[in-house]
Amino acid sequence: MKKNIVLIGFMGSGKTQVGRELAKELDCPFLDTDSLIEERCRQKITAIFADKGESFFRDIESQIIDEVTAKDGQVISCGGGAILRNENVNYLKTGGILIYLKAPFEVLYDRIKASSDRPLLHTAEPEQSARALWEARQSVYERVADLTVDTAQKTITKTVKEIKQLVEV
Repeated sequence: MKKNIVLIGFMGSGKTQVGRELAKELDCPFLDTDSLIEERCRQKITAIFADKGESFFRDIESQIIDEVTAKDGQVISCGGGAILRNENVNYLKTGGILIYLKAPFEVLYDRIKASSDRPLLHTAEPEQSARALWEARQSVYERVADLTVDTAQKTITKTVKEIKQLVEV
């Protein structure tokens, strides 16, 4: 596997779980940009957002993406908003195949609504906030993705199998 396989999509789409499993199957490194940000900052993402704000978080995210895309042959899971910056998309597309893990909003929200570690849901109206983000980002995911895989009704194993077939590894 020469190119990186980059998983993009909204919160709850399965990027981390699918990425971990896919990397195991392909016997290659798995990198989760959110985890790398937490390691670098020595804080959870919710704390980074609370202490330093989303702009600071996005700056660190861009640095991490620049660094991890310097190597090939990895599976990379990106935070849901990583594709909002063109520089990130450019880094990821250079030597990478972007795969959009897609699901309807209702499915995604059902998966994430009980989570306490999603700072963008810490609002008075989390479902409305999440829907607004999803609606704003969906067209960007579709525009930047090389391939799209619907995860709504699939197990992690089936999703991994489909990705492997699509990228012909």
